[in-house]
Amino acid sequence: MSTSKLPLLLYYLFLLLRISLADIGTTSQYSPPYTPTACFGNDPSQFPSTNYFAAAGEGIWDNGASCGRKYLVSCISSVLPKACKKDQTIQIKIVDRAQTSVSRPTRPGTTMVLSNAAFAAIANPSATSLNIEFQQV
Repeated sequence: MSTSKLPLLLYYLFLLLRISLADIGTTSQYSPPYTPTACFGNDPSQFPSTNYFAAAGEGIWDNGASCGRKYLVSCISSVLPKACKKDQTIQIKIVDRAQTSVSRPTRPGTTMVLSNAAFAAIANPSATSLNIEFQQV
């Protein structure tokens, strides 16, 4: 292999490794009231100014260790055609446990349940659930 092709090969390997660090899961959405939460109770400062937050599903709840974790989330597909907003990635913060949240998710058993604002940022809010790619930051 010529040395002129080596940087291009390394670039593609970097992209491949970067993509493989993300997990695949599902999400639904939930509406207010969002408090009290399993992580931070009634503390209003728990919510990011963007209103991009989520309740953790059992797969990532980790006995409460997920509280405060931040994830990059993007929509990859949905049953509803063209629901995903392509090239939209948002950062969310885990503030609650989906199984015990005050407001119920549009679909139970998902990896995470996004706030209305977070869900609408990556997909058409008419969708009840999405397949997502997510990565802890």
